Amino acid sequence: MSIKSSAAKLLAKRDVKRVQSWANSPEESQRKTLDELSRNLRLTAYGKDLELGSSISQNNWPKQIPLVDYEALKPYVESIKTGEENVLYPGKPAYLCTTSGTTSGAKYIPMTKHGIEAQILAARNSLLCYVNENKKTDFIDGKMIFLQGSPTMEMVNGIGVGRLSGIVAHHVPNYLQRNRMPSWDTNCIDDWEKKIDAIADETINEDMRLISGIPPWVQMYFERLLLKTGKDSINQIFPNFKLFAHGGVNFDPYRSIFEKLIGSRIDSIETYPASEGFIAFQDSQTEEGMLLNLAGGIYYEFIPMPEFHSENPVRLNLSEVELGVNYAIVLNTSSGLWGYVIGDTVKFTSTKPYRIQVTGRIAHFISAFGEHVIAEEVEGAMTEVALKYCIAINEFHVAPKVSPDSGLPHHEWFVEFEGDLPNGFIDDLDNALRMRNKYYEDLITGKVLRPLTVTQLDRGTFNKYMDSIGKLGGQNKLPRLSNDRVVADKLKSYL
Repeated sequence: MSIKSSAAKLLAKRDVKRVQSWANSPEESQRKTLDELSRNLRLTAYGKDLELGSSISQNNWPKQIPLVDYEALKPYVESIKTGEENVLYPGKPAYLCTTSGTTSGAKYIPMTKHGIEAQILAARNSLLCYVNENKKTDFIDGKMIFLQGSPTMEMVNGIGVGRLSGIVAHHVPNYLQRNRMPSWDTNCIDDWEKKIDAIADETINEDMRLISGIPPWVQMYFERLLLKTGKDSINQIFPNFKLFAHGGVNFDPYRSIFEKLIGSRIDSIETYPASEGFIAFQDSQTEEGMLLNLAGGIYYEFIPMPEFHSENPVRLNLSEVELGVNYAIVLNTSSGLWGYVIGDTVKFTSTKPYRIQVTGRIAHFISAFGEHVIAEEVEGAMTEVALKYCIAINEFHVAPKVSPDSGLPHHEWFVEFEGDLPNGFIDDLDNALRMRNKYYEDLITGKVLRPLTVTQLDRGTFNKYMDSIGKLGGQNKLPRLSNDRVVADKLKSYL
């Protein structure tokens, strides 16, 4: 065992005790966070505009802090960009994280020095929890790769502006820099196709042991390596590849294609980083869900999804949540977000300690006919049936369709995979969704909807679509389902 590996085990033992300390006292951790946040909020222009009362407590927080989205905070962000201080948080943020917007175009999410420190600490904790639980440190002595956006940034009135993954690249600890890949110049390539090709060339003969990134873009990297080498599996190229760290999308639908590409099943760590904060990370290989990060300067609130669109939705604190319920997650952060609805939905798999699963996006659902289908349900159905038929699914998208021949409407699934569709696959997929969603089941049984259809797409179709909208690579993710046919009709045009 190397000196570095021995040191990592000692470090993991120490730091995991710190993780357990805040994880095992969640109410106290959240109360301390709220106290600190409320003190800082009073020092800001935003806090003054809210005309806060003499005291802010957990009980009256929802009454004094309105729910907001980016559009509501945009005027304050614009003030920050002009150089104004003490707008959303005392002083000026260290960074503005750019993310893809919808109605507002690009979003600029503030990140303070504390915010970036919390991001790095959470990523480190995820690895140290793995080391402590499994006593595996082989990955430390080899090369590591983090597939991410370009680290290049522009400066706006003393504030760095760039994508989250690029900002994080500036804060990778020194002890990881020597083993880290790709090179800085390669990482700065903007064109994703050129970048992935350069990364493959740069790493093809290296001893890669830890690979991290959003699953669809790591898949592209693996496929490029196999194409260049003519090998049958990644294990033949990187025999010491032991650990895959991922986040951004549900990995389960990708699991079979990754096992095929890699040549075996390897350990993986799921993380939940966002520009708004590092929300959760997998702390165990045996427990379901990710540990909610209570050491990241975030005070959490949760809105039950049936309440979300009501005029005054109930906002629960951590002690009030229940297992298995879908919640919209609301963040109050040490980077200056207050009552901020990030758009994700989660459910709790454990409350001792608090562990969550990401179940989808508030905006990503299908209810064109009253079925209320969410991402968790379509992903679960696809994963179940793909495993049954041993099919490696590259990607899929689901959209509602009204038949032009006046037949019953239905859900159309666009699926990218190799080979022929097995007999029984479509029926089993429909049944799997019916088992997960009683509204869909009732509509099928009542002959309001007919069973789903599957449209098979050629390999690379989803990448063509993402490229066509300027979102190929980086942190961009394809929506697995939509309540309209914007994505579906574009995919149809590739047939």
